[in-house]
Amino acid sequence: MATWRRDGRLTGGQRLLCAGAAGTLSLTVTAPLELATVLAQVGGARGPARGPWAAGLRAWRAEGPRALWKGNAVACLRLFPCSAVQLAAYRKFVMLFTDDLGHISQWSSIMAGSLAGMVSTIVMYPTDLIKTRLIVQNLLEPSYRGILHAFSTVYQQEGFLALYRGVSLTVLGALPFSAGSLLVYINLEKLWNGPRGPRDRFSPLQNFANVCLAAAVTQTLSFPFDTVKRKMQAQSPHLPQHGGVDVHFSGAVDCFRQIVKAQGVLALWNGLTANLLKIVPYFGVMFGTFEFCKRICLYQNGYIVSPLSYKLTPGVDQSLKPQELREFKKFFKTGQLKSKKPTL
Repeated sequence: MATWRRDGRLTGGQRLLCAGAAGTLSLTVTAPLELATVLAQVGGARGPARGPWAAGLRAWRAEGPRALWKGNAVACLRLFPCSAVQLAAYRKFVMLFTDDLGHISQWSSIMAGSLAGMVSTIVMYPTDLIKTRLIVQNLLEPSYRGILHAFSTVYQQEGFLALYRGVSLTVLGALPFSAGSLLVYINLEKLWNGPRGPRDRFSPLQNFANVCLAAAVTQTLSFPFDTVKRKMQAQSPHLPQHGGVDVHFSGAVDCFRQIVKAQGVLALWNGLTANLLKIVPYFGVMFGTFEFCKRICLYQNGYIVSPLSYKLTPGVDQSLKPQELREFKKFFKTGQLKSKKPTL
């Protein structure tokens, strides 16, 4: 079974920093497509023009270029705590699913990742709701002056539970997400292995293709749950036009019913095109930024000769961990590794 291996030449803090920088830049680059997706899901993308770019163009013309990045600040700020919670939860679930011999099956590994993502989403869910509220509001007549004002306003006007409105859809959406991940992984492994049999590790290009295809399939399967969640997040009697939601409902099940009744089943996938267009640039920027930051860290740790390439430093044992390499260099520098001269 081919796997992705963690590079032991980076410290935990460096891995977190690389992932955070990659995630922040990829979110910022694809923020206009995220805006188009959310507006189409909520119902704020209505107009004569159709297509993935229509909502963004209308927001640009009505509110200015800054409108294309509405909600991106809170999306970037939630990245680090969300990643930390997800990593901690993933380790716990892996320990839970690992057998006595230390092995874990494909299904268990995917389930561990899905459950960890679900835990982090639930813990950080209020920030996702605030992001949706900031996206659907009009910048020229804002209901919220910023992230903290949005938190306090929602809490004071609608109560604490309003910050978790639609969280049940996250749990329900995890089921098709996990099934889609397993389906894509099994078929891609068969495709890449071919007649030569199973390989130990995928190439970077194969990993990139795996991630993009898995994201496309899983997001398509779970998109109806995400659409209902967005409508529940945006709906509020304290916002103009009830948050711009195009249907009125009393709960998650009623929201499904009203969408299908008013617009048809395919309306549950409104905004899917913009969401799929976001996948390749999102993961492309993420992979590229992560690799660049990784090279900088490896250069600082002394494993490579330049941050512009992966050329290894001569004489350095690449199997040593950063702390071990630092101690070895310190030991060598202080002269304690001098060879002993023979004496008569």
